[in-house]
Amino acid sequence: MSRKIKYSKIAIVALLTVLIWVWADLAVDETLLVPNVSISIVKSSNPALWAAFQNEGEPPVSSISMKHIVLKGPTSRIAEVERELSNGMLDLDFSLNPELIEMTTPGSHPLTVLDFLRNRSSEIGELTGVTVESCEPNTLTVNVEMLVETSLTVGCFFDESRRSQDFESITPATVTMFLPKNWGRERPARVELTPAEIERARSEAIEKIPFVVLADGQKRYAGPVQVKMPPAGDLLEKLKVGGVGVSFCFSPITQGKYRVVLDNRIEVMSEIGIRATQQAKDEYEAMIYQVRLEIYDDDAEATDWVSRELKYDFPDEYVRRNQIVLDQDPVTVRFKLERLASNENP
Repeated sequence: MSRKIKYSKIAIVALLTVLIWVWADLAVDETLLVPNVSISIVKSSNPALWAAFQNEGEPPVSSISMKHIVLKGPTSRIAEVERELSNGMLDLDFSLNPELIEMTTPGSHPLTVLDFLRNRSSEIGELTGVTVESCEPNTLTVNVEMLVETSLTVGCFFDESRRSQDFESITPATVTMFLPKNWGRERPARVELTPAEIERARSEAIEKIPFVVLADGQKRYAGPVQVKMPPAGDLLEKLKVGGVGVSFCFSPITQGKYRVVLDNRIEVMSEIGIRATQQAKDEYEAMIYQVRLEIYDDDAEATDWVSRELKYDFPDEYVRRNQIVLDQDPVTVRFKLERLASNENP
């Protein structure tokens, strides 16, 4: 007589086995060391409050990189966190809001990092089943300063070089911002314009947001202003370019067979008078060759000095913007060609 199989007992045994495995996994904790974790202070909703990390003898910073933190949790959960960190799905950089941890009074405040991470960090709170076991360092100092309302003039700057730009008007010319009490009035609020914005602002005023950068790199913004730039010609200064380099452009027939002998070398190598923006002048001066002498085939047959004007190779970008022009008569070169010996280099 066959025995009846009791499937309910088999199911109970299987369930108990699974529960034992789950319990075993939960009972065994693993740790994971995560290096180079940053904590950044978020800007307060109170415009007069400025908080930054402060190390003695060093400037304030709004973000600090910790040596490491150690996470602890069930083996499977720690493996999952490690995998997500490796593939970039999980970011363990932390944000600190000084108002939420009651750091709103001026002065230095010690921050117990482990307590903050365990109890106040939303990032850790979202890692279900994982806690912070330890961290290095465990103590940081947060300095809180109350800013004062200050009136500043607005200056215009080119956004790539950070060089000051002449402008036709900025309206309003002054703005009010909350700044450290020792902030000098000689340090203006900034508006930065791209080359495209500069060109647009020549024909119509454009809206920009003035800002200052505090010592920790944090930006503080004022209300919008209208910026109008002068016509392109008004920006050009009378400038001199020194260290002139001359390139010789030979024809295919003369290339490698002749050298150029200059009769008026001093004049050719003298400073070049231009009208340009400072940036255009700097770019031009930084080039290897500023001027070019073109050599033609029949120059090799000349029996006397050949006279020809130099070509001035201004940077194309600034020529297109009308930001550089020659401010002198082109130099006329007097030269002749000398044939090279077969073993000579040109």
